[in-house]
Amino acid sequence: MAAQTNAPLPDGLQLGEYRIVKKISSGGFSIVYLGQGENGEQVAIKEYLPSTLVKRNAGELMPSIASDNLATYRNGLKCFFEEGRALARIAHPNVVRVVNFFRANETVYMVMAYEQGRSLQELILRNRNRPEKVVIAERHVRTIFNQIMHGLREVHTNRLLHLDLKPANIYLRLDGSPLLLDFGAARQTLTTDGPKLFPMYTPGFAAPELYRKQHQLGPWTDIYALGASLYASMAGAPPQPADQRELSDKMPAQLQVLVGPYSQNLVDLVAWCLKLNVLERPQSVFALQRALRKVDDARVAANGVQVASSGTGLSGWISRLPARFGRKPKDMGSTTHGLTLPG
Repeated sequence: MAAQTNAPLPDGLQLGEYRIVKKISSGGFSIVYLGQGENGEQVAIKEYLPSTLVKRNAGELMPSIASDNLATYRNGLKCFFEEGRALARIAHPNVVRVVNFFRANETVYMVMAYEQGRSLQELILRNRNRPEKVVIAERHVRTIFNQIMHGLREVHTNRLLHLDLKPANIYLRLDGSPLLLDFGAARQTLTTDGPKLFPMYTPGFAAPELYRKQHQLGPWTDIYALGASLYASMAGAPPQPADQRELSDKMPAQLQVLVGPYSQNLVDLVAWCLKLNVLERPQSVFALQRALRKVDDARVAANGVQVASSGTGLSGWISRLPARFGRKPKDMGSTTHGLTLPG
């Protein structure tokens, strides 16, 4: 995915009813700022600014757009606006809450509720070099992804796809509850407008159909990314990219290495999500949730104890991390290193 090459808006700038406090993250498609509303509330403001199409220098507010990029830029702008409007209709504890979206400076801004915590990606990066074979304990993996599935199911119910699901876009609040961030559906519209644009997918987490133009996308596309994120949480690294897998698939052997540290049932579920053929994957999040419940039931039968479904254990584990590493929790969207970059 392309990097952001444009200058951010200056700190202190008044943008509609919000004041820009600082930039907190960027990617090739957008820049995210910490903002402050008129009543003093903190928000995250995402600015549509695809660096492959527009240029903005330091001190400027409006981007310059070459005439041959104008139609593509406006199409992406329209889709970004529509994505914001669709997300604003979703009120779910595991989906980022969009509170406003507006036009200014020849672009569009999406205003989201501000959260504190850290991304799942950061936890993976911190834990993957531990001497233990388990990157994140299975009970925590299941707790996180049970809730993420609830959020993703609500997204799909509202006829919206995420299309950039990855650990960098799964945010863990201070209480341990996960949040889906940084939807990529609007970014995908730009891939249909010619080879001059950088791919808008993340290798390793992108389903094979995202590598092909005009290929039908659906819930199964997000389910592949969900399985890839599960795999990264268990293995400490992304899966083999889908285009490479189609030439020489190393994933079956890599998945089998996880058996032992993780249950065979959970590894089998991840393998199901990562099927290259869309028809062999779960076709809905509901089908995946039903399968995950069977994994839980199998663990109950094997261990003779009830599997915890609350986030209490996860919350305590996350709350201990800042002390363990001597760092404060990060702002929403601030992780810009490691497995992937935010878009």
